[in-house]
Amino acid sequence: MSGNGHGSVRGTVLGIETSCDETAVAVVGGGTDIRSSVLSSQVDLHATYGGVVPELAGRAHLELLTPLLAEAMAKAGLDERRPDIAAVAATVGPGLMGSLLVGASEAKALSLAWDVPFVGVNHLEGHLFAALLEHRHIRWPLVVLLVSGGHTLLLSMEGPGRYRRLGATLDDAAGEAFDKVARFIGLGYPGGPAIERAAESGDPVAFSFPRPLLDDGLDLSFSGLKTAVVRAVRARPEASDEDVAASFQAAVVEVLVEKTRRGAGAVSAGGVCLAGGVAANGPLRNAITRAAGELGLPVYLPSRAMCTDNAAMIAAAGWWQLEHVGPSPLDLACDPALALPLVS
Repeated sequence: MSGNGHGSVRGTVLGIETSCDETAVAVVGGGTDIRSSVLSSQVDLHATYGGVVPELAGRAHLELLTPLLAEAMAKAGLDERRPDIAAVAATVGPGLMGSLLVGASEAKALSLAWDVPFVGVNHLEGHLFAALLEHRHIRWPLVVLLVSGGHTLLLSMEGPGRYRRLGATLDDAAGEAFDKVARFIGLGYPGGPAIERAAESGDPVAFSFPRPLLDDGLDLSFSGLKTAVVRAVRARPEASDEDVAASFQAAVVEVLVEKTRRGAGAVSAGGVCLAGGVAANGPLRNAITRAAGELGLPVYLPSRAMCTDNAAMIAAAGWWQLEHVGPSPLDLACDPALALPLVS
């Protein structure tokens, strides 16, 4: 397929994801068949600093991307010199500018070298395709809770490429709140897994933390909850980290699930879906599954491997985009603040 062509896409897409601190490459056939998916995490690199250091992330992507490309292509049985693929897709935003440029530049170079289309993918849209990779029969529309370190969105997904915003965080994202609380009580980075581990042996009712905006529309807010945790810990310094983590996690999960439940009713949803890094949280997955069951709706949960940043979701979104929209120009710029495309 020519680099400037656009037609029916039945082939394979190579996906590259470097939006933050995960370097990932995947090969996906037909939008759903994961032929290979490899990833290198930078968690240990950034843990010392309590968060992602953009300059370090960009350098690490430069070092890791070439060997990961070779590994992903070998696992998929592709010839590096002239692979039989339909396109190369890469994340172009949102994310860290230096990190985005590494992946997008590599994808554009491969597009030219192999004479196949380049597809620039929105990272958030990639997360929306993660569950679709593993669930072939979807009842539309879906109410989707997209929760990550940088974003918390409640969406109505009427089908691939058709998204309406129902609600969003007014301040901190849920994942950001997890990171800040974990850092404050000394549990380390990344905060989500650290909070979940500590909460397993804690009392979720040890603290009566607020449930922000619980009964007020579909928007969310977590900044006040984070502040409440800080005040409570300072007032009760003898309290265990496990109790703080369990009580905080219970508050976040209750708000997220209630907003999702209300959103499902607002759009007469055919199913409920989780997406994003925080979708790997066990108590959230269990609570969403119970809530969907009570509503009589199927729940579509991506596997934990598909919750975190990965290239399979980028390849899947790129395949769909190439089929329905067409390739991206090679001069497409990366945008650290790229918004999810919404329908009115």
